[in-house]
Amino acid sequence: MSGKTTIYDIAKALNITAATVSRALNDNPKISQSTRKLVLETANKMNYKQNKLALALRSGKSNNVGVIVPRINTNFFASVIRGIEEGLHPEGYQVIICQTHEDEDREVENVNTLLNAQVDGIFMSISNLPKENNHYIERVIQKNIPLIFFDRKKEMKNVSSVTIDDYLASYQTTQHLIEQGCEKIAYFSGDRSLEIYEDRYRGYEQALLDNNIPINEDYIISIKSNVVEGRDAVEKLLTLENPPNAIFSTSDFAALGAIQKLKERGIKIPEDFCVFGFGNEPFTKFMELSISTIDQSPLEMGKMAAQVFLDKINNKKSESKVVLLPKLLIRQSSTRIIT
Repeated sequence: MSGKTTIYDIAKALNITAATVSRALNDNPKISQSTRKLVLETANKMNYKQNKLALALRSGKSNNVGVIVPRINTNFFASVIRGIEEGLHPEGYQVIICQTHEDEDREVENVNTLLNAQVDGIFMSISNLPKENNHYIERVIQKNIPLIFFDRKKEMKNVSSVTIDDYLASYQTTQHLIEQGCEKIAYFSGDRSLEIYEDRYRGYEQALLDNNIPINEDYIISIKSNVVEGRDAVEKLLTLENPPNAIFSTSDFAALGAIQKLKERGIKIPEDFCVFGFGNEPFTKFMELSISTIDQSPLEMGKMAAQVFLDKINNKKSESKVVLLPKLLIRQSSTRIIT
């Protein structure tokens, strides 16, 4: 048979109505078990494929969810997606992955595409750019589609989130560097218009204040998460009249760039200079000089986000705000004092 098999083809083959075929395929209780079995067997023989979008429109359930991330080529976001899949696949859900590449227009486009695909829920880590409005996020809420932010979030009513305690992570990291004898601690910050980076900055700042160490604005540099920017930032810091003796970077990639540049300058790590990253990218533990970093528990974060979604659709729960504890992985790049 050429072309796609339709319910009309099955009806003709069995000499029954298309309506009866449709009801049988959709497990309508009005159809006898023998008729349903015959229709399903015939549909299988004729390679009939149900239109999933049409089914979703009729039932209001597609068994698809969307995941929107800035990029998938990092261990963190890839692991969160894996956690979401592991949490939802046993429940019959498929995951549609979208990337924003830190582009707000693309983020809006991704949300609209997922809504048009009739997804049952959206998991989202917002892009790095300031938003003029939240109209596209409000559209998700208005449609009563569960929305779960993870890692990067916005504070909104009726929206759940799963994050780590970024403030605590930064506070503990800065405290660790101080305990290693570093009082001139530079800070590589992400865009502080995002809540997670503002929380991390506040943790860094408070740890310094609690130890009576003044804030040096020259030590605070806003960077993107890449090796080149880490190298350039160190170059700038080393030209200061009073250069730092430690760096806390909110990006492992920038921390790697910093270490490369420090080594090129003949500066010994950690004897003369300590470096601490953020994110626990795989390369951090496999380098000759392992890099201290913060584990954000991305797999656990993804699984928890999946559970928040399931709780919402099964129990009609209102919003959940889950905050996971950070894990400091103290390695060679920041360890001067063995305790």
